[in-house]
Amino acid sequence: MSLIHVCLNVADAERAADWYESELGFERSWEFTTPDGDTRNLYVADEDGVEIQLSDTDGEESFEAGTAWDHLAIGVDDVDAAFERIDDHGVVSEPADQPAAGARTAFIEDPDGHVVELVEPLE
Repeated sequence: MSLIHVCLNVADAERAADWYESELGFERSWEFTTPDGDTRNLYVADEDGVEIQLSDTDGEESFEAGTAWDHLAIGVDDVDAAFERIDDHGVVSEPADQPAAGARTAFIEDPDGHVVELVEPLE
């Protein structure tokens, strides 16, 4: 069993894909539009092929995160460098060591307010 993709509802799939490409190094993998033409689904993939589906439905501009969704974790080589480099749309938590988890982490928001955790293993 393996993870194939995670779907995020976004206001603008093009803008979201650009951000995941430029800020986190993902690459566009494929896309499709629903038969009714209302929803564009654009996929970006990491170097291992795990994808994020960015789903953009006409007329939907804002989303409630609810309590079932928390964050998307992305592995990085250097949390502090990534945190400084990434054009975030909100800082949730600045870089800090999490000894119990064996990692250094930071939390930011993407252009649609999804929380993204940057994770660097502690040596």
